[in-house]
Amino acid sequence: MSPPPSDGVAGAPASGPLPGPTAPQAAASPAAPPAPASPAAALPPAAPPAASAPTAPPAGPASRLPTLVLALAGIGLAAGAIGLWQAWRTEERLHQVEQALVGRQEDSQRQSAEARLLAQQTQDGLREAQAKVALLEARLSEVAVQRGQLEDLIQSLSRSRDENIVVDIESALRVAQQQSALSGSAEPLVATLRQADERLARYNQPRLEGVRRAIARDLDRVRKAGVADIGALVIRLDEAVRLVDDLPLLSVAEPPRAAPMRSAAPARGAAPAAASGAAPAASGTLQAGLAWLDEVGERMWQEVRSLVRVTRIDRPEAMLIAPDQAYFLRENMKLRLLNARLALLSRQFDTAQSDLASVQSLIERYHDRSSRRTQLAQEMLRQVAAQARQAGLPRPDDTLAALAAAAAGK
Repeated sequence: MSPPPSDGVAGAPASGPLPGPTAPQAAASPAAPPAPASPAAALPPAAPPAASAPTAPPAGPASRLPTLVLALAGIGLAAGAIGLWQAWRTEERLHQVEQALVGRQEDSQRQSAEARLLAQQTQDGLREAQAKVALLEARLSEVAVQRGQLEDLIQSLSRSRDENIVVDIESALRVAQQQSALSGSAEPLVATLRQADERLARYNQPRLEGVRRAIARDLDRVRKAGVADIGALVIRLDEAVRLVDDLPLLSVAEPPRAAPMRSAAPARGAAPAAASGAAPAASGTLQAGLAWLDEVGERMWQEVRSLVRVTRIDRPEAMLIAPDQAYFLRENMKLRLLNARLALLSRQFDTAQSDLASVQSLIERYHDRSSRRTQLAQEMLRQVAAQARQAGLPRPDDTLAALAAAAAGK
């Protein structure tokens, strides 16, 4: 049974779906892109045309309008699907970008946290390092201060040792100078200068070499100076005092000497003996008697000569001195010599010279100058008077000046 004829589109039911394009038309239309997996794919596809529908005869422009509408609807649907797909893809990409951004943000936050932690650790380490550096600087400054103090202490010790040596040498020189002035001898000063030179040689300090050179100059000058030996002069005066009692006076005659008489007697007896040896034995008794008489006569002559003595006296008052006055003369001479001794010890050389001259004048006036003891006493007094002269003892001025310069640190 054939279907009823239709008068084009108007015969189609109003509620039925629009007929799709025919197969040739679908083949002739451009192939649509595959629909994306989107919610648009869930839409129900258009109902395929009925296979039993007869092919519509070609119509005019009015019959083509539904086809165009359908085509435009399909195109719109396709465009909507494509838009939906593009929107979905864009959303997916945005989601991915958001996830990437979130991940990068998390990484950035983690790195920032790590950086802050590292910065905090670095700051802590920097503060510790600064604290350690400050502590090291403080300790270094303390060490520098201690080193400076130690150097100052060493220098002060060295200076104090040098100053002690300088002060000791200076005090020793001044004491030696006083001893030399009191004793009149240069030996204390010479010994002190030698000891100072030996001490400086053992110490071996370069800054005290000038002191050693000054000591050498002063030592040579003191050695060359002619200073009276007061000790030797005092000893000679003591010997002169002991000789005063043995000095023969002009007013007291010396006892006769028996030695020449004893020596002459055998000489005179030798000739008779020789003659008696040649003479006959009978004349021996006569010759012996003659010899005895000759000896007795010689003795008598010596006695006569001892009773009478002829002496030239320039000063007659020397012969008029009594024995008690001779005692006081000797005591006065002893006192004069003792005064001269004390004057020498006290460095009063003028007084000593005056006392020595007085003693010498007394010896020449009242004593026998031909006697050996008198000559010995006069020689001793002349030597003492010649050496008891005021001689300036050299002062160690160079050494004292050098010690003052060394003490001042120059």
